[in-house]
Order: sequence, then C-alpha cells, then structure tokens
Amino acid sequence: MQITTWYTRNFEDRLKGRYVAIKHILPILEDYQELFNVSVAGYSENGVEIPLVSFGQGEKIVLIWSQMHGNESTTTKALFDFFKFITLNKQTTKTLLSKHTFYVLPMLNPDGAAKYTRENANGVDLNRDAQDLSQGESKVLRSIFDTLQPDLCLNMHDQRSIFGIVGPKPATLSFLAPSADVLKTITPSRKVAMGLIVKMKNYINAHHHNQIGRFDDTYNQHCVGDSFTSSGTPTILFEAGHFKDDYNREQSRSFVFYGLIALFDLDITFQNNSVDYNEYFTIPENQKLYKDLILYNVHVDGKASLQTICFQYKEKLVKQKIMFELHFDSMGGDNNVLGHQHFDLQGGKILVNSHQNIIIGKKISTIFDINRNLMLI
Repeated sequence: MQITTWYTRNFEDRLKGRYVAIKHILPILEDYQELFNVSVAGYSENGVEIPLVSFGQGEKIVLIWSQMHGNESTTTKALFDFFKFITLNKQTTKTLLSKHTFYVLPMLNPDGAAKYTRENANGVDLNRDAQDLSQGESKVLRSIFDTLQPDLCLNMHDQRSIFGIVGPKPATLSFLAPSADVLKTITPSRKVAMGLIVKMKNYINAHHHNQIGRFDDTYNQHCVGDSFTSSGTPTILFEAGHFKDDYNREQSRSFVFYGLIALFDLDITFQNNSVDYNEYFTIPENQKLYKDLILYNVHVDGKASLQTICFQYKEKLVKQKIMFELHFDSMGGDNNVLGHQHFDLQGGKILVNSHQNIIIGKKISTIFDINRNLMLI
C-alpha cells in the first residue's frame, strides 16, 4: 500500500479549514461508536463534554490529546485521519492494536475551540496549568494520566507561521522531547521520545518534504509535556506549522498523519527501527524567520534609507469561518527577514489603505505600488 496515495483518497474530508469545534467532531465520533469506545472524559469549564476515544487491546498505553489550545486544530484533523486509517486497514493495524491501547482526547478545550481562542473559557492557557490544575480541563487530563500511567504521551499543537528552519524553509512540522528539569537532562524517558522523533523525521524526510524542525526545550514546570516527562513518561510535542500557500493547513495535517504512521510502524515498506536518539540534535531548531508578507526596498517619506516593511495575518472567527486579516507588523532596514509572500519595490513608494502613512498594528485592506501603478494586495 502506498501511504501517500491512500491518504490523498481517504483523509477525513468532513474536517477542513482552521475552525474545528466540538460540533464538527461529535457527528464523526458517532460513526465510530461500534469500532471504538467513545465516552465522555469530563466537562469543560462551560460544561461542554470532553470526548475520550479508546481502541486497542495491548499492554502498552498511549495517551494523546489535541486542541489543548482551542485555535490549534491541525492535529485534531490529523487524528481523525489516523482514526480512519485504523478502521479501514484492519489487517495492517492488527499487530499495533494487539500491543497497544490508545486513549485519545481529540479536543481537550472545547470552549476555546468554539471561540477560536488559545485559552479556555476562563482565559487560562491550559498548557501553563500543569502545576496549579486550576481548570476543569486540566484536571480531566491529569486524572486520566494518573489513572492510566501511560507508556507514551503525544501532546498535539500548532505553531505560528513565523517559525522556520535553516535552508531557509518554513517549519511545517516541529517536534520536541520536553525537558524533565532546568538542566535539560537526557533522562531515560527523553531518550525514548528523542528516538521516536528521529524515526518520524526520517520517514517524513524520505517520503515527503524536508521541513521538520525542533522546538525549544527550555524547561517550564507549568507546561504539561515537561510535567509528564518529569514524571518519567516519554512525551512528544507535535507542532504543526506552515507550508507554502497553506494557511488552512491541509498539507500540515498530512505531515502529522505521516508522523503517526511512522511512529507506530504502519508503513511496512519503510523499516526505520534502528535509530540513534542523538540524531535528534541534528534536527534544525525552530527560529523566528518569517513574516506573512514583506515589502523590500520601500521608500517611505521621512526615512532616509530604503525600508523593509513587514505584515502579519491575524485570524478572526467570522460566521463560523476563519478570516485572515493582514496587519502592519514592523518596519526597518533589514533585508534578511523572510516573507512567505514578498515583493521588491526597488525604491518605489506605496499607498496603504489609500494613504502614505503606515501605522503599526493597523489592518491592511489594500497596498498599492505607486511607481508601477499596480495593486499588490
């Protein structure tokens, strides 16, 4: 079976775009009632159910959670792609399910997902609540962790489009084996996580695109991944990022799916079990390299030198869809900053929203190149 061909034909097409809320996943989960054990793990601060999906009969326990941050939906889409693969390829997954039991929280923060916010209904970042456990969602996750004592945890997130890796390239998917202490000690649990990350990186690079990064491993005891690693459980952070012209992150979701295929050895054509965890440190570390749009060599009134003008998209929920609004981000003389989209004005002047003045943070509707009489945006 060719995995990329299977994916193109069979990904879960009922989930698309950036806005994925509880109302989108519950009908799909109903279809899995006879195949998986679908239950309610607990409730959000607003009293919304937090679904728990479990399957498999093996001794090795895998705990996965997504949308801890409500506006980070890419990995949720990929998890439903993975569910579909499991159900449609029973012979391929037979060994996996005989050795593993999976417990998946596909949407830990349904309140934040509904409003498309990072935080929960009380404005709390659940990934900074590992010690205080002040929120209902945090207590649900911790209770499941303590009860199951999992052998592996997968902590699924999105990262901003600003991140890239040497090359330069966008960091379409980044991984992290969280630190267990401030010294970043290579504990046994971290070694396991690092080796598994190497396996996923090798598979994605060999079959797809070499745009894999390594997330910053500064220790923070308030982060869930760091807390679980400190407890001795191998934990892997997934950070789905940007791919060229893919603001809806449909390419990014495929990277996450392929990572899961590699992690659980579901592509029999690719044997990659002998890995050195030290290769983890050869994965290029994420850097803040990109802006969404850059205009180089712009002449701005009042500035003696040519300027580099940077713009970023802000995501806004409008009528159940995510709109990408362009905003002025910064201005300077640095031509080394990179843009996912870029124009060299070669000393030309621009009109922004029909005006020559540029205000940081202002929403951008139009950018007009005066010299070339050309509308850029």
